[in-house]
Amino acid sequence: MLVQTSVSSLPFLGSDVAATYDNAKVVILPIPYEATTTYRRGCEHGPDAILNASQQVEYYDEELDRELWEVGLYTHEAIADTRNAQKVSSEAMLRVTQGTVYKLVSDGKFVISLGGEHSITTGVVEAYRQANPGEAFTVVQVDAHGDLRHEYEGSIHNHACVMRRVVDMGLPTLQVGIRSICKEEADLIKEKQLPVFRAREIVAQPDWIDRALASIKTEKVFITIDLDGIDPTLIPGVGTPEPGGLNWYNLLTFIQRIFAAHDVIGCDVMELAPITDSVVSEFTAAKLVYKLIGYHAIAQSW
Repeated sequence: MLVQTSVSSLPFLGSDVAATYDNAKVVILPIPYEATTTYRRGCEHGPDAILNASQQVEYYDEELDRELWEVGLYTHEAIADTRNAQKVSSEAMLRVTQGTVYKLVSDGKFVISLGGEHSITTGVVEAYRQANPGEAFTVVQVDAHGDLRHEYEGSIHNHACVMRRVVDMGLPTLQVGIRSICKEEADLIKEKQLPVFRAREIVAQPDWIDRALASIKTEKVFITIDLDGIDPTLIPGVGTPEPGGLNWYNLLTFIQRIFAAHDVIGCDVMELAPITDSVVSEFTAAKLVYKLIGYHAIAQSW
């Protein structure tokens, strides 16, 4: 099956500061794919909503004291696009995602993928496995849900199964913000002794970031952020909201320290489902993407 690409509505931050592909260090990759949503639909519109909201993000980051667009930002055309009732199988989505991310990484780009449903991350992570043969990296997941089911609603590529696919790849994981799992997932966590930092524990344990970082045993890290990992009072526009979760500064501190201590090879931001007549969720997501760019730029001394 041929998976069509499409042109995203706007480049991240806007055309005034967009770099050419050759001059860009960072590539934003929109993947507006949605097929297995189990509660509130709309995440296929997440990438465009983030790109549109990014037009309102200040170029100057007051925390980092610089304008981060100067590192060179390029927004790729959208891939695996299911908008307008286009049919894309999970296999085709994973194939085009893996191939696209691998090409971008091979060209030396730092890639931030925007979803779309969380099942996309399987293809993204597989691309990094291909780009780093024989070298382990840890997948750090910020999420409300474990996403460790073997299959859900008849599919092993359901959004509820993405971290099970990562575990099956043999990669180490770290899960943060978790507050909803089924018994199958709880049993797997115990059996494999997977490091999990639950939201209720984070609230009560001020040293949780130190302990979470200590559980990462690889130099390289990939960060996947399901936006429902954040408190839904801050980002209500998600498909499967759960009460509780990380607050803004908990999240930023945790992510910044990962970048400072490890070689972050890539990131994704998933599961934004825009809410009509509200821009809070997409603007917060766009600001988060800009923070990822900034923390990477500082870590790389760009």
